[in-house]
Amino acid sequence: MVDVLVVGAGLAGLSAARVLSGAGVEVAVVEAGDGVGGRVRTDVVDGVRFDRGFQILLPAYPALAAVDLGALDLRHFRPGVFVQRAGRHDLLADPRDGVHAWRGAVTQRVLGPRDLAVLAKLSVRDLVGPVRAITEGRDRTTRAELARLGFSARAVAGVLQPFLAGVFLEPELTTSARFFHLVWRSFARGGAAVPAFGMGELPRQLARGLDVRLGTRVAGLVGNGVRLADGTRVRADHVVVATDGTTADRLLPGLGAPAWNGVTTWYLRPPVAPLRDPTLVVDADAGPVVNTAVLSEVAPEYSPGAPLVQASVLGAATEDEVRAHLSVLYGRPTRDWEVLARYEVPRALPAMPAPHRLRAPVRVAPRRYVCGDHRDTSSIQGALVSGRRAARAVLEDMGLRSRTSRAA
Repeated sequence: MVDVLVVGAGLAGLSAARVLSGAGVEVAVVEAGDGVGGRVRTDVVDGVRFDRGFQILLPAYPALAAVDLGALDLRHFRPGVFVQRAGRHDLLADPRDGVHAWRGAVTQRVLGPRDLAVLAKLSVRDLVGPVRAITEGRDRTTRAELARLGFSARAVAGVLQPFLAGVFLEPELTTSARFFHLVWRSFARGGAAVPAFGMGELPRQLARGLDVRLGTRVAGLVGNGVRLADGTRVRADHVVVATDGTTADRLLPGLGAPAWNGVTTWYLRPPVAPLRDPTLVVDADAGPVVNTAVLSEVAPEYSPGAPLVQASVLGAATEDEVRAHLSVLYGRPTRDWEVLARYEVPRALPAMPAPHRLRAPVRVAPRRYVCGDHRDTSSIQGALVSGRRAARAVLEDMGLRSRTSRAA
């Protein structure tokens, strides 16, 4: 018997449990899998780290203020991208990154002066403007928003679409423009990074000190708790369902399951690093690889002593097609690159087509709550915030107050 049972040890469930535990509530987390993190997991094979699908952390996410980022020992990407177009590689980087970035902006040929001006205006507005201007504005697709902002069709097709397709995991840019601006704001404020020892370090930090019971699958909710797959019951006054959206809809019928955007990530080991720079590479000419990076240049700890390349693909692609596209992106043969791992993640991100409600209710019935990135935004930020929102709803219904002051 516990006060609160959290179903699912992903980021949302762990976030909820930490708030509840900090308020003095007896809380347990049950997880069907063999580790914490949900979709944010890192495997270690022969000393090499593989995130289960390429993921990045945006340190400027407000919800990460409650996380010890110093303990994660972040390794940062260069702010910007290399754009491959017709055999030429141009660097589009944040001008604040130094002389190298300014030189790239001057010599690149993928964006004209007008598009550069629109890009600068967008970045400054999202960087310093109020969040309310984003969340309360009219929603439209990201593609329509880019056109409204004044970007040329060439800039969208050659730079923004290739980059954002890897963020949203959908190539048509039908994703909510509100979400686009929130993500762009976070990129502008803090860039992108990965923990030195893999993305799985984030949920491991959140799980420390919590009562987490692995290998415990919930079959259904009952009046006074949950029924496990083995037939036993766990009694709880309040239950928080913190699973992915499809599983949540099964446990809470009528909730509504999201549509999903998927991705397949390949990890390869070339004889030598094909790019000595911690920057994402995208292709203005299109192809199966939506983005790629030499992860060992970003975080050497991922693959000590040897290069490691990730390549993320939307849709289906054969190994030969991936190798051929990587050869174009890096400008060198890839026949002798060793495939170390391949992760197919069909449920990587809940789709957020416009118009999209950025915040869905977390109370679904008396003493029944739900959280996950399907209740906020499809991001680490959304998962963490939804967990805290659900925890605060529980505490309010219990007549208690949370020590966490804001939803972020």
